[in-house]
Amino acid sequence: MTDTTIERTRSADQADPGPRAPRPRHLPLDEINAAVALHVRALRAGRGWSLDELSGRSGVSKGMLVQIEGCRTNPSVGTLARIADAFGVTVARLLQPAADRSVHLSEIDAAPVLWRGGRGGSGRMLRGLSDPDFVELWDWRFAPQERYEAEELLPGTRTMVHVLIGQIVVTVDGVDHPVEVGQTLDFRADRAHTYRNELDGPTRLVMVVAMPPGEFDRRRGPAIAKR
Repeated sequence: MTDTTIERTRSADQADPGPRAPRPRHLPLDEINAAVALHVRALRAGRGWSLDELSGRSGVSKGMLVQIEGCRTNPSVGTLARIADAFGVTVARLLQPAADRSVHLSEIDAAPVLWRGGRGGSGRMLRGLSDPDFVELWDWRFAPQERYEAEELLPGTRTMVHVLIGQIVVTVDGVDHPVEVGQTLDFRADRAHTYRNELDGPTRLVMVVAMPPGEFDRRRGPAIAKR
């Protein structure tokens, strides 16, 4: 399954519920790309890295980085993950609005869809934190017979999967782990792993990804943590 560019789900218009319950504000794609451009530029400048340095650390071409910092492209989730890894931050950190708040309430429809499966499934990042540690909260939905082959995450990363509907089979290091409704699986995600819905009906799960603090240079392994 290949990565797709960031997509936004726009819900149908609904009746105005009144001043006490305003409709959620849906960030358009250009605002998300603008946030990514802002954070990549700021993180790179803060570390004193050239575009060539960031390209070498992330494995993303210099030309693509120029497009991202210029807000002229929709980077894939794989590209964002490689850039975030190079900086030692979460993908959610790159998507975070510039004017964030210490208390944050968000609607599921306002969360970016970072993966779409070929059969209609989706992976939506609900929220991500970078302080005190790197944590991401995801909503995943798999159509019948759909699978997702995940990339290996940063060393020391752990993932928790809790199934709400259906069943998911998580394969870690070649070993299958079926997870039923109401069950939670906790595993090291810094190795090859795959998610499969083998049922004839849909599967939905929530996922928490917890990453260790620090920066990781893909050329030299874990570097000294910088906070």
